[in-house]
Amino acid sequence: MTIGLLLTLAALALVDSTSFGTLGIPVYLLLASERPRLSIYLATLAAFYFLVGVALMLGLSTAMERFGDVLRSGPAYWVQLALGVGLFALSFRFDPKRRAKLGKPERRFEPRVGGPRVMVLLGLSAGALEVATMVPYLAAIGIMTTSELPAGQWVPVLAAYVLVMMLPPLALMALRGLAGAWVEPKLERLRAWMSRHAASAVSWGLAIVGFLLARDAAFYLFFRTP
Repeated sequence: MTIGLLLTLAALALVDSTSFGTLGIPVYLLLASERPRLSIYLATLAAFYFLVGVALMLGLSTAMERFGDVLRSGPAYWVQLALGVGLFALSFRFDPKRRAKLGKPERRFEPRVGGPRVMVLLGLSAGALEVATMVPYLAAIGIMTTSELPAGQWVPVLAAYVLVMMLPPLALMALRGLAGAWVEPKLERLRAWMSRHAASAVSWGLAIVGFLLARDAAFYLFFRTP
């Protein structure tokens, strides 16, 4: 494992830490509920991403060993192309500008605040909705897989990656505890801004993932030299 690899993964984790699930929802919960509820949410989200990462690391390695030729075949790339185009098309359903032109109300993402069970469900729901559109996280999994790191290395690296993702909301929790009266108006402005732009972020995330999948498949199907 090289320093360059670790720095790349750290940069990707910092990008992931600014997603709606890892920053937007925590800011909302920090203003609307008690810190223990936010802690439950963050712990659930961190555990979800870690377990998904482990499953992807094991699954991708096994899949490449057993089905590498099938996954790189023409039919597989046609499926990938269709999936990419579908995700790109789906992104327009969340685009606020397009919805405004069609006279449809803007989609708003306001998390429901409740007890520990609700916080666990919120963490699982946020992770499940975002994991497919978190390009940096999926890229990090791909990098670790192609680097052929042994489990003794990628497991702690993956855990550290998830921890870095949780640093901004943890820092905000600490800052609010130390200077609540000063930081709360700023958190409220940040919450309002992220609430207004959440739908746009989802739209862009779906569009980017769809484009990357479609581009990779199209290159193989139409431009690759036999």
